Amino acid sequence: MVEISSSTKSSTPRKHIIVLGAGVIGLTTALKLTARAEYDVLLLSEILPGDPKSIRYTSQWAGAHHVYSQQDVSTKHHKLEEVTFEYMWKLSEPGTDAEECFLRVPQTEYFFDSAAESSPLRSMPDFKHIPEQSLVPGAKSGVTFTTVTIDTPIYLNYLYSHFLAKGGKVLRASVQHIHQVIEGGARIFAGGSLLGSAADPPDAVINCTGIGARFLGGVEDKTVYPVRGQTVLVRAPWVRFGRTIYKDETGALTYIIPRRSSDVIVGGTRVANDWFPKPRPETTEDILKRGLELCPELAPPEVRAERTPTLDDILPHVVGEGCGLRPAREGGVRLETEWTEGIGQRGMVPIIHNYGHGGSGFQSSWGSANVALELLEEALTQV
Repeated sequence: MVEISSSTKSSTPRKHIIVLGAGVIGLTTALKLTARAEYDVLLLSEILPGDPKSIRYTSQWAGAHHVYSQQDVSTKHHKLEEVTFEYMWKLSEPGTDAEECFLRVPQTEYFFDSAAESSPLRSMPDFKHIPEQSLVPGAKSGVTFTTVTIDTPIYLNYLYSHFLAKGGKVLRASVQHIHQVIEGGARIFAGGSLLGSAADPPDAVINCTGIGARFLGGVEDKTVYPVRGQTVLVRAPWVRFGRTIYKDETGALTYIIPRRSSDVIVGGTRVANDWFPKPRPETTEDILKRGLELCPELAPPEVRAERTPTLDDILPHVVGEGCGLRPAREGGVRLETEWTEGIGQRGMVPIIHNYGHGGSGFQSSWGSANVALELLEEALTQV
């Protein structure tokens, strides 16, 4: 794992911090906090890594790969992604204990506009422009570079296990209102009494509830909305490269994301305010058709050696379907401090909000955790 330096242990009492939400943002933030000896960290979530898959837990459905969003490099969001890539590149180095979570791959991106010319992707390892004669039909530009893909279920469990190994505490609980936690801590939930002082009311709360921020009492951020994504999982160990068309003539997004496990994520869709919780069969078929067009290599090599592959050649290798609700937010990620006062006769207690990452949760997770920690440290100096 990437070495995260711990501060020298202080004689002052440890600050009790509760992190709400165990998606990739919550797990990364909670793990980051455990590196500081002055914090006693409790992760509070209704759903945890390893649970049966649920539409209410977005992170397990992600592709995922690290490809910079098409934003100017001067934006705060790009900095979050840049910091995260540095972490993940180190985590994916051969011989690390996180190596099995990642796959380093050559990545190809095709654009139907000129975005690549000013793209932040230019800072990626091995970046090159694709010659015009080598572009797919309709594409105006394209680039290649090296990046990492993430086997999300394995990586989430990696973060979770390291959080526990570093002394973090976990309680499964359903929180209706954030004031419940501020006033009563984890002690008000079943099992909270087993956590000792970690169950006491917190010195600060970090809100990493993702799409749940829309419904959590005391937050109820109606600018949070879902961007539904549907994917297909294909067993194709011979595919060891990533490929994306950002938009075709219909506005659909098509991508190929291989995992170290030999599975390949074929996607996908981006539909705002679509809450449907199950894969739609007609969408699955459309994704596979687009995936085959972009990547004929999805078909077995022996088939391609004899003829042009068809959809029927891929169907026997389909091992799953999925859909998740990306937690998007109008105005982008919310990374800021909110103060409460007088909740349960308590004084001022800070809430650090860290949600609204949309489809870039994994690729901005470590950068967001760094900012959340900075906001926490600043807030605790004021109480």
